[in-house]
Amino acid sequence: MMDSVPSVVALPVAASDDRAERLASLFDAHYERLYRLARRLSPSAEDALDLVQDALLRAATAIDSVPAGNAAEEAWLVRVLLNLQRDRWRKDNVRKRHRRSMAPRAGGPDPEPALVARHTVWTALDALGPRRRAIVILHELEELPVRAIASLLGIAAVTVRWHLFRGRRELADLVNPTGRGR
Repeated sequence: MMDSVPSVVALPVAASDDRAERLASLFDAHYERLYRLARRLSPSAEDALDLVQDALLRAATAIDSVPAGNAAEEAWLVRVLLNLQRDRWRKDNVRKRHRRSMAPRAGGPDPEPALVARHTVWTALDALGPRRRAIVILHELEELPVRAIASLLGIAAVTVRWHLFRGRRELADLVNPTGRGR
């Protein structure tokens, strides 16, 4: 009877070690890419770090759900990261609407040109739907080709091109509503 106790205890430890090694390898292989993407999706470095941490925490809690293979792992992690960020955008939008409804908006943006430009771009990006915003950021800022974005998001390339077209048009209208060049 004593011989069976160590084997029962040893199996979970071995499985735990395998899971820890798998998570460590995911972290080593994909952390930089995830952080770069999160930094482009988030307004601050701290928010980006939180986003990457949350994505890796999801991987840790569902390590058996992460597909094998470098490209499949990356696609899974990117989708998790984008979904987490979409949730954050939705929550932020609800909070903003609530604040606007509770108190009148005071003052305008800082008059500094760089701050005004940054504010304008972020406001325009915030106005895009979550999927469209993610696709525009992946293509324009991360410089990913359409096929790579389609593969990462699990959608057709034509859908990515459509979102890019519509997203660019919406951004142009939002940034310069009176200067319609169409």
